[in-house]
Amino acid sequence: MSSRINDEEDADTVVGGSSYPVKHKGLKKSDRIDESYDSYSTGTHPRKLERVSLHDFSKTADYALEERPFVVPIAKDGIIAALERIDRQLRDSGRTGLLSNKVPVSWTGREVSPGFLGLINHGGLPKILTKPGRYPGFPLRNWWARQWCGTKGLSDTAIQFQGLTVVQVSQNQAAVISDPQNRIFVVKNSGFVAYAIDGTYDVLAIVDQTHLSTSIKDAVTGAILGSIAEIKMRSHIASGKEQEYVVALFLNIPANNCAILQRGDDLELLPAGQHYITNPNVTLRGLFTLGENQLEMPTKDIFTRDQVPVGLRIYLKWQLMEPLKLTTHGYNTPYDALRDKTQSILTQIVAHLDYSTMVKQRSLGPDNLEDGTDPSSAFLDALRTRAMDEMHEAALEYGIILKDLAVIDRQFKGEIASTMDKLTTRALQAQVEAANVDRENSNKVKQEEGALAVARIKAQSRNAQADSEAYSVIAAAKAQAERTKIEALAEAEAIRLTAEADAQAVSIRAAADAKVTDQFARGMEMRRVEVTRVQAFGNKTVFVPTDGTGVQMGNAMAVGMAAGMANDHEA
Repeated sequence: MSSRINDEEDADTVVGGSSYPVKHKGLKKSDRIDESYDSYSTGTHPRKLERVSLHDFSKTADYALEERPFVVPIAKDGIIAALERIDRQLRDSGRTGLLSNKVPVSWTGREVSPGFLGLINHGGLPKILTKPGRYPGFPLRNWWARQWCGTKGLSDTAIQFQGLTVVQVSQNQAAVISDPQNRIFVVKNSGFVAYAIDGTYDVLAIVDQTHLSTSIKDAVTGAILGSIAEIKMRSHIASGKEQEYVVALFLNIPANNCAILQRGDDLELLPAGQHYITNPNVTLRGLFTLGENQLEMPTKDIFTRDQVPVGLRIYLKWQLMEPLKLTTHGYNTPYDALRDKTQSILTQIVAHLDYSTMVKQRSLGPDNLEDGTDPSSAFLDALRTRAMDEMHEAALEYGIILKDLAVIDRQFKGEIASTMDKLTTRALQAQVEAANVDRENSNKVKQEEGALAVARIKAQSRNAQADSEAYSVIAAAKAQAERTKIEALAEAEAIRLTAEADAQAVSIRAAADAKVTDQFARGMEMRRVEVTRVQAFGNKTVFVPTDGTGVQMGNAMAVGMAAGMANDHEA
């Protein structure tokens, strides 16, 4: 049974829990490092300091390792082999054995399946059927003073029956056992078979070591520090009532965290891992994280040199390196230690500052350095350095490394605060009004600039459009002139060609007419010409001769017609 609280046997259990070196100054002699005790630890630490053990008071007597009658560990051959060994021990001592002599059949009776045990109550004593099969109920002597109590699986974690206790736990489980003398021991990664002649072996709990019932949080930062589970046992007292008592404490501590155990005035550091405690004199002082933490916190009212009360809001960033130093000074969290020391140091610093200086200086922090033009900046820089140095030195006394400290806000109190609020409100109102005026002027300027830009763009657009239209007109005029020129050339050429054709036709006709010698034919031709002329000018046209007497008659007719038209006009 692996319930020994020894790091060499089980690295997950409490064995004089390992710690990290601390200064001996200020510690009692019992708190000094015991160089004669060496242990191994699975705990982790960010600085990887050499780990040594301070105490071994968390060791608990391993009652499971005592020589006990009729207690057999479960080996690799399993439960049945362990039952056979304990059965031989009982028979060798002259007592009734555990295993039944009954032989199974295949046709009738109570059935025991493979992988199960049959349980029989034989006059108050347990009898175990290990072979699978059926067990008949006759002849009657087979079941005289016997009672069938069912079956249990060979792989069940815990079996309790008529004084017989069987426990076997897996890798992640732990069984808390109470022996007949009410002494507590824990079984991990193994199992046992026990038959109690006087009293009982009670299985108080089967614990899942990686999923404990109660999570522990840091009350300040809210970080998960680990989880615990308390195992309780019911006991009867003289009045006949039952009361519960805590008999074992299981802890699951995440990486980079630790726990502090206490026995009287002695303290011990427990590293990360899975642990359990059954020593009633050892209590859990607290769980701590070894990682970085940061927090904003308010301070109590502090008075300046001219007695003006002011409340500060500060920012802290720290890392706990040696939890034993912190708990030795009586603090339960690093925040409690830093809060008191920070209040004290800031009180001393602010007491050297005037109200006017505090108003000018909004915050005190490493990122808020003056440019040197303010006569008080050198003094404030010195105060920052002093505050950080003093806080760092004070934190080291508690095993804490202070990584950052800054005053991020201040709030004045009393009458001066109300007066300052009024002045500040007026100043803010003036600033708001000035900002509004500037905003309105800026808006107007932007509007005018926008209108000017729009007009400029429109003018550019109109110029571009006019240029485009002028170019179109010029191009159209050029095209029209070119067209007229081409048309005139074409028409002239057509007229020339027509005239040449007509002249050629006339010449041809004249030549043809000249070749006609017959008078009749010439007369017929003359008449055809006359007919053509009448057709061309109409049948009402009067043709006047242009030579001889006909010309004179035509002139006389024209004069007469003109005189008649004149008389008609005068009338």
